[in-house]
Amino acid sequence: MKKIVLAIDSFKGCLSSTQVEAACADSIRKIYPQCQIVSVPIADGGEGMLDALSGLGGTMSGLRVHGPLGKAVDAHYLISVDRKTAYIEMALASGLTLVPVEQRDPMLATTYGTGQLMRHALDHGCRHLVIGLGGSATNDGGLGMLAALGYRFFNQEGNLLCGCGKDLRHVMYVDDSHIHPALKEIQCTAACDVRNPFCGPEGAAYTFAPQKGADRVMVEALDEGLKNWARVMTRITGRDITALPGAGAAGGLGGALAAFLRAGIRPGIDLLLEANRFADRIMDADLIITGEGRADIQTLMGKTPLGVLRLARQAGIPVFLIAGQVENREELLAAGFSQVYAITPQGMPFVQAMRKEIAETNICRAMKELLSPESLNF
Repeated sequence: MKKIVLAIDSFKGCLSSTQVEAACADSIRKIYPQCQIVSVPIADGGEGMLDALSGLGGTMSGLRVHGPLGKAVDAHYLISVDRKTAYIEMALASGLTLVPVEQRDPMLATTYGTGQLMRHALDHGCRHLVIGLGGSATNDGGLGMLAALGYRFFNQEGNLLCGCGKDLRHVMYVDDSHIHPALKEIQCTAACDVRNPFCGPEGAAYTFAPQKGADRVMVEALDEGLKNWARVMTRITGRDITALPGAGAAGGLGGALAAFLRAGIRPGIDLLLEANRFADRIMDADLIITGEGRADIQTLMGKTPLGVLRLARQAGIPVFLIAGQVENREELLAAGFSQVYAITPQGMPFVQAMRKEIAETNICRAMKELLSPESLNF
């Protein structure tokens, strides 16, 4: 082995992309001391996006913003070297991990903090906003984000709404007379790893709201609210985003970005690989190792490993897929992965496997088994 490229997503709740790749690299060096190892921290547009873009340079800008339930949180975003592009990870301002389990409530959660990050970037001259949609605590259809940018929302009686999930059913009128002036000249890109529509059985509420604290009654109310908000957005902007793939990402934030900010919705992994010049960095590689915390049939729906596999196949480079847990192994192999390997030993309790030091040990064991000269068949 002369060159191995590591492009592995985070093992969420356990190890970051950088930590997973560091553990892999340590083991690889013991097996192939002369091997060139290229580590590319990676993400699919959700949590970890800014870490995956760290190699681009630029400047981190931080500020205190309105968290999902109103409590102030410290967040940051990346400004590109040329000061024109802001990379914003919405989970840092409006993410599920910012809310204790017992307090999670998508009827009350808001994306206002994400909008504050966007407004701050506009105030500092950025005119291209790249928003990573993933890991949200919200299901407000982007109302909070738009409110932070100056939009105001009113119900049938003319009362001002605050812009959270419970307001979706009541929005009737939108006032744009106080919006940030730069919104008329910006370019916006939404990066996500899902293709769910805005509302309906596969939409934001039914698919994602339960994990954010919604019960059945809440889910139904949120979906009805999203349907109402979609009708209002169509009337105001002329854009019907109801069935737009990805519009349901981050509780409908994708749809609001597409309707009001004319955002293009792109697979996050494609955007991250492009930004990191991945196609150039894998040239002459003997092997690429990718992975994520759990690999299953959803991996083939646009997750990190699939994006890596697509570029690797164009270059004729074999790809090994590792994950904490693996299901649908045969389907993953059929998709083109040369190896599909679950690092967690059979029978190990999940809580134990999620411990950082245990996961690192399991990764090292996996590298030894996968990369020993007698195991390789290419």
